[in-house]
Amino acid sequence: MRRAVSRWELVGFSINDVIGSGVYLLPAAAAANLGSASTGAVVLAGLAVLLLVLCFAEAASYFDKPGSAYLYTREAFGELVGFQVGWMTWLARVASVASLSVGFSRALGYLWPGANEGLGQSLAIAIPLLALTAINVVGVKSGARTAVFLAITKTVPLLVFIGVGIFFVSAPLATSVEPKSTGSLGAAVLLLLFAYAGFENTAAPAGEFKNPRRDVPFALIVQIGVVTLIYTAVQWVALGTLPGVVDAKTPLADAAARFLGGWGGLMMTVGGALSILGTNSNTVLAGPRYLYALARDGFGPAVLATLHPRFRTPTAAILVQTGIALPLAFSGSFEVLATLSVVARLATYFGTAVAVPVLRRKLQQPANAFRIPGGPVIPIAAASLCVVFALSAEKKNLIAGAIALGVGFVLYRFQRRPAEKVALE
Repeated sequence: MRRAVSRWELVGFSINDVIGSGVYLLPAAAAANLGSASTGAVVLAGLAVLLLVLCFAEAASYFDKPGSAYLYTREAFGELVGFQVGWMTWLARVASVASLSVGFSRALGYLWPGANEGLGQSLAIAIPLLALTAINVVGVKSGARTAVFLAITKTVPLLVFIGVGIFFVSAPLATSVEPKSTGSLGAAVLLLLFAYAGFENTAAPAGEFKNPRRDVPFALIVQIGVVTLIYTAVQWVALGTLPGVVDAKTPLADAAARFLGGWGGLMMTVGGALSILGTNSNTVLAGPRYLYALARDGFGPAVLATLHPRFRTPTAAILVQTGIALPLAFSGSFEVLATLSVVARLATYFGTAVAVPVLRRKLQQPANAFRIPGGPVIPIAAASLCVVFALSAEKKNLIAGAIALGVGFVLYRFQRRPAEKVALE
C-alpha cells in the first residue's frame, strides 16, 4: 500500500467520521429523553467515550497495518475472536453505507422533492455512492482529501450556528426544558454513545498513513476534544433558542431560522446533507480495509486481498462493498442490517478495550508510542462501559447480533487453507 495520508489529513478524516447527520438531530432527541440535563449529558458522554478512544489510541500505536479493532483483537486473542470482531465491524460498515445513502437522498429531498421517490431517489442514492467509490479507487490520498473537504463543509455551518446563536441563548429557556414522558435513560445512553461513534474506523486504513503509530493516537485525541466541544455548544444553543425543541423534526434548521432568518435554516439543511455525505465518504474508504485485512489472513476470497497495480488501493474490496450496499439501499432491507450496528460497535469497543492489557504483555511497544496512564484502570473502565451500553440495547439488537455471530462462526470454518494464505505474501 502507498503511505500517502499526513497527520492533519488524518485528523480531518477522524472528525469527518464522527460528526455525521446525528448532530443535526441530537438536540431534539437528547432533550426528549433528558430535558435540560441533556447538555451536561453530552459532556459526560464525551468523557465516557474518551475512555474508549484512549484504548484505541494505545492499541493503534503498536501497529502500522490496516484492520483497526480486527487487528488488535486477533493479535491479542487469536484468529477466531479477531475474525468475529472484523466480521461484525464490516457488517456495520455495509449497513452504514446503505443507510447513509438513503439518508442523503431524504436530506436532499428538502431541497429537491424529486429525490424522495422514483427515479430521482434512485439517482440521489446511486450517483453520490458511485462517485465516492470512484474517488477511493483512484487512491487513498484523494479519498482522504475528499473526507477533509467534507469535514470542513459540514463543520462550518455548525460553527456559524454556535458563533451566532450563543448571543441569542436564553438561559432560563435552556435550563427549563422538560423531557417527554416517553423518554428513557437507556435510550439516552445509546443515543449519546452513537453520536460519538465512528472513531473506531480512524485506524482502518493504517497501512496508507505516513506515520500511523504516532498520527492515529494524535488524531483520535484531537477528534474527541473537538467533537465534544462542538456537540456541547450545539446542544446548549438549540435548547436556549428553540422553544419546543423536544418536538422539533429539524431542530438545528428550526433554531437557525429563528436567529438567522430563512437563510440560516437553509444553511443547516444543506449542512445536514453534506454531513451525511461526509460520513459516507469515510465509510466507503474505511470499510473495504476491513475486508482487505480479513482476506489477507485467509478469510474470504483471495481477490479481496489484492491491490490495484497503479493506484495501490484494495479496489476489489471497495467494489464488493459498494456492490452489496447499493442493492440494500435500493431495497430498504438495509434496516435489518442496521439493527446489528449496536452490537457490532460494542463488540469492536469491548474487544479493543480488553485487548490493550494483553497487547502490553505480548508486544513490545515502539519508542515514544502512546501509552494510557494508570495501568489497567482505563481499559477495565472502558470494557465495563461497554457492558453498560449492552444492557441498554434493545432485545432485537441483541438477537440480531447473536445471529450475526453465529453466521460468523460458520464463515470462520471456511477460511482458506494456509497454503493459499502464503500465496498472498
